[in-house]
Amino acid sequence: MRGDGVGYYAYARSLLIERRLDFRKDWLAANTSFRMGRVAVDGNILPSEFTSTGYLNNHFSIGPAILWFPFLLAAQVFVDMNHALGGHIPADGYSFPYLLAMALGTAIYGFLALWISFRVAKKYVPEKWAFLATIGIWFASSFPVYMYFNPSWSHAHSAFAVALFFWYWDRTRGERTWLQWIILGAISGLMMDVYYINAVLLVVPLLESVVHYWKNLKSHQTAAVKTLFLQNVLFTLVILVTFLPTLIVKHIIYGSYLNLGYTEPWNFLSPALLKVCFSSEHGLFSWTPIIGLAIIGLFLLRRHDQMMSLCVLAAFALYLYAIGCYADWAGISSFGNRFFVSLTSVFILGLAAFFDWLGFTWTERSAAVLAKSLTAVLIVWNLGLIFQWGVHLIPARGPISWREAAYNQYAVVPEQISLTFKKYLTRRKQLMNHIEQKDVEHLQNENK
Repeated sequence: MRGDGVGYYAYARSLLIERRLDFRKDWLAANTSFRMGRVAVDGNILPSEFTSTGYLNNHFSIGPAILWFPFLLAAQVFVDMNHALGGHIPADGYSFPYLLAMALGTAIYGFLALWISFRVAKKYVPEKWAFLATIGIWFASSFPVYMYFNPSWSHAHSAFAVALFFWYWDRTRGERTWLQWIILGAISGLMMDVYYINAVLLVVPLLESVVHYWKNLKSHQTAAVKTLFLQNVLFTLVILVTFLPTLIVKHIIYGSYLNLGYTEPWNFLSPALLKVCFSSEHGLFSWTPIIGLAIIGLFLLRRHDQMMSLCVLAAFALYLYAIGCYADWAGISSFGNRFFVSLTSVFILGLAAFFDWLGFTWTERSAAVLAKSLTAVLIVWNLGLIFQWGVHLIPARGPISWREAAYNQYAVVPEQISLTFKKYLTRRKQLMNHIEQKDVEHLQNENK
């Protein structure tokens, strides 16, 4: 278990195995870079890691543990059956069945995020563009890193929850029934359980409701205004109920329902918007340029649905603003800006609209050749950059040299990738330990 993934998985393991929120074994079993600053050289967890309630500080969200639970429960049943038959697979939450179940669960939720997003996109543009956009975001963005290589992190789960939210919101637009408002509220609450910052996406049903209020007031339909208001109240109450698991856990750990455990400052008056987008330190567009095409496509989506275009653009803008206000906007150890993996469904829709615009502007044959070629080039570049990031040819933290990264893409990656892949298959533990040591050395140099 590596990095922030320790904190997310700790909820699932401790509740399943320990039957309580006890994270001590997770902290001690974590990789070296996670233990640094948390565990003393004598092997004891630092007193500063404990909260006023006596629990270990764990500010990570509980939502991924909720989504992992069916998979880990199946792993637990398998391990119990193994013991009943005389086997000795450790029932500690770290043995192979548990980790396989966790990684498989993440991959399934990631694929569902892509599939749902594809379904939404093909509602507005031809299926071929929706499919190509799905492939492009799947492999030319930060998504594959957090779907496959860091499966214990929350980002693939967040992409799934957000995709489910947008799909259901779009499916029930117009005259949403009381039951549909309840379901949308439950999905929204889950989306926030998985990733707190997803709360800003509630601007979408807010904008939709404001438009309906305006239309109903103009036509003097006071009964419709009253009904919508009560539905909005019900929607909000359902969100709060669905968000209760997070609130209860935070109250247990920190002694307050409103303390999520994050201590980093937020600068709401001077967000680092340009850095978030273009910095060499995990800038959204500089690291994953395919996202830039997707944002252009969100504007072009107006050709098909002005309200949808407005809502997804507002969602992206508010999300961008929120990340820009956060002190650790670069994501510390991150491939690209990992926070935006949550918006995978938005990016697939935007990229599909961009490809559709190409098809509208050019001949169909020329547009198809250009779209496929551009997607292929961006995928190859992205996969090469993922390799560089994964083996630390470029720093996992902090800014990188684009000149060095470009040189590596053509001169180093082709030579090393086959050798590294062979090591991954035959000496994986040794390879991962070597990569981890590089990460630790980088951290130590930063702290000097």
